[in-house]
Amino acid sequence: MEKIKIGIMGYGNLGRGVECALSQNDDMALSFIFTRRDPSSIKPLTDGIKVVPADMAPEFADKTDVLILCGGSSTDLPVQTPKYAEFFNVVDSFDTHAHIPEHFAAVDAACLKGGHTALISAGWDPGMFSLARLYSSAVLPSGKTYTFWGRGVSQGHSDAIRRIDGVLDARQYTVPVDEAVKAAREGSVEEFSARQMHTRECWVVAAEGSDREAIREKIVSMPNYFADYDTTVNFISQEELNEKHRGLPHGGFVIRSGKNGANGEHTSSIEYSLKLDSNPEFTSLVLVAFARAVYRLSSQGQYGCKTVFDIPPALLSPLTPEQLRHELL
Repeated sequence: MEKIKIGIMGYGNLGRGVECALSQNDDMALSFIFTRRDPSSIKPLTDGIKVVPADMAPEFADKTDVLILCGGSSTDLPVQTPKYAEFFNVVDSFDTHAHIPEHFAAVDAACLKGGHTALISAGWDPGMFSLARLYSSAVLPSGKTYTFWGRGVSQGHSDAIRRIDGVLDARQYTVPVDEAVKAAREGSVEEFSARQMHTRECWVVAAEGSDREAIREKIVSMPNYFADYDTTVNFISQEELNEKHRGLPHGGFVIRSGKNGANGEHTSSIEYSLKLDSNPEFTSLVLVAFARAVYRLSSQGQYGCKTVFDIPPALLSPLTPEQLRHELL
């Protein structure tokens, strides 16, 4: 069987996670790693893999079935995904929820121009949690859905902090508010604000001589990331960050509670949860599964931009339809 050839754009935590995820999928193989860094500084885990400068990527489009984009949502993916969707089938993990519609439109236009297929915003949220929200609200129409994240490190939010002038390194933890979680599990249909559902905890390494108060203000006022939450900013040394905040755990849960029955006399609750030792490695597994679906859609001539809502579940699996019916249905 000829394997699906996967390229990786960006070789940070997420890119390395994609490389590991590919080793667990027998129908897929890594083709190239593309980087904005010096290619000689990249040491792939896979023997014999060529590392190519990012600006040369289009020259390798005919040797790559799907390109997985592993940059950050704040500044990388809004530029990279439309750029490369003209040359490749692509998958990204764009996670700035408020800007998904405009990102979709830009990527869709690039796909249609180049005759390719893209899937944006794959991961666990957006991604797997998005599907949990859709399925639970469709099955239980009279109810309320709550999404809680953490306690865990948000890669996107941590990256957004690191982009601030004067910041050398940072970790951001998203923390659910216990009172809101308890109310959701008890069947509440109360409308909670973002601030009532989560707090944000930031650990920041600042450059020597930098204005810490200015950095703090830029963090807590950052739209789409921190402005709508109670946010604490803690300045620590690089050594302390490395010692106490080295891992990238995350997780969370989607809860939908509602009423059913002739007179709404029965209460039903649906909960989907994840507990992850490594946020980027799990996100990578989701990206790889959706890359399989993108390859199949592209092979059928179904071009344009897609989201997880547009993908038939069977396209995610390496199993045949017969195997799926026999083993999983």
